[in-house]
Amino acid sequence: MSTTDSPTDPNTPSAPRTETPDEERVRLRRVAVATVVGTTVEWYDFYLYATMAAIVFGTVFFPAGDSQAATLKAFATFAIGFIARPVGGIVFGHLGDRIGRKHTMVITFLLMGLATAAIGLLPTYAQAGFWAPLLLVVIRILQGMGAGAEYAGAAVNAYEHARPEHRGRQGAWPALGLNLGLVLSSGTVALLTVGGDDFLMGGGWRIPFIASIVLVGIGLWVRERMPESPEFTEVKREQRTVSFWSVVRTQWRGLLVVLVVAIGYNALSYIFKTFSIAYLAEFQDVSANLNSTAITVAGVVALFTVPLFGRLCDAIGSRRVIMLGGLIAAAFAFVFLWLLRVAEPWSVFLAIGFGTGVLAPMMFSSQGSFLSRQFPAESRSTGVGTAREIGTAIAGALAPLGALSLVTTSPTNSTTGVGIVLVIAGIVVVVGALFDQGRRFSDARN
Repeated sequence: MSTTDSPTDPNTPSAPRTETPDEERVRLRRVAVATVVGTTVEWYDFYLYATMAAIVFGTVFFPAGDSQAATLKAFATFAIGFIARPVGGIVFGHLGDRIGRKHTMVITFLLMGLATAAIGLLPTYAQAGFWAPLLLVVIRILQGMGAGAEYAGAAVNAYEHARPEHRGRQGAWPALGLNLGLVLSSGTVALLTVGGDDFLMGGGWRIPFIASIVLVGIGLWVRERMPESPEFTEVKREQRTVSFWSVVRTQWRGLLVVLVVAIGYNALSYIFKTFSIAYLAEFQDVSANLNSTAITVAGVVALFTVPLFGRLCDAIGSRRVIMLGGLIAAAFAFVFLWLLRVAEPWSVFLAIGFGTGVLAPMMFSSQGSFLSRQFPAESRSTGVGTAREIGTAIAGALAPLGALSLVTTSPTNSTTGVGIVLVIAGIVVVVGALFDQGRRFSDARN
């Protein structure tokens, strides 16, 4: 339950003065840059790990032997990071409602950035035995905690800085940063594998991890210059505080909506862009370079589709955009898998390009405004961070690993089971969006 101190309290900040149009433009420009640059670096780190887990880590951090078993073990370390995400989402999400969106975003950014750079310095299994995968798991947990807090902070902050009529397009800013990070990470892998996979497998994989420390420095500088959210400033001025358990007890409907949407979306997203890489590499003998180039092209496509879907949210509502994305994804499921089985360059580009460049951005762009509007300002960071990251942990950890296991255990390496999972995930997104709680806290469409 929230409590408000008396307005005569001498420790209560005075009401902010009216902002001029020029000041508003400067504020929004800084928020946009901080959101996009920060999430770009965060997701560069995260997707770099996903790509390396699919291509390299099975060989580098686990004993030589069955390559399919080693790939599954590498994917297990990828999944472990998702187990840590809810911890980061809960702890740092609640911290965002206590000390502010800006300060929390700086802390989580630093945590994930340093963890990513440390991966590039780890010894291999041949050098350190079981210590190599153990250290990888520990650092992956820290990386997962940082990633688990990033989206909620960035999305909520962008949403709260926006005018009501622009919440769709500004809520899509984190999605733009996500896809820039995807382009940067996959493009880096594509460059490292231009001459084949030998350089990457022989130690070249370390370069993008270690080099990320430069991006961390840039991101910290940008985020330090970002202004605090106006809505959080108002919450702090009125000294409204909400406990974590109060959010769970009184706002369970919003938590459930966010949880269900997150499960469905992340199952779709990680099968589109993570399972596909492993499946093509392991079962269709598609090179790392082609895989990475396809992901890069899909990311470039998303740089154009994300702003379009953000504007579509402002036009027809974020709930409708999410539901439409879920329905199209379910319809595309078996076409996507057929294209992967064809395993020709054109089919790989089409499958990954549409799944990762159009469908995933369609659902993700709309989440910034849709998820944020499920909660009032004093508990928004806690609510989004908690429910979304629990859902992300469930689907992000299980979907690519489970999908790969379904193919591996099938006598014919059939993808039918994966198709069923994709259809169900699309339906889950639609069902979750139907129970939108946003109008309880806002009269705005988004």
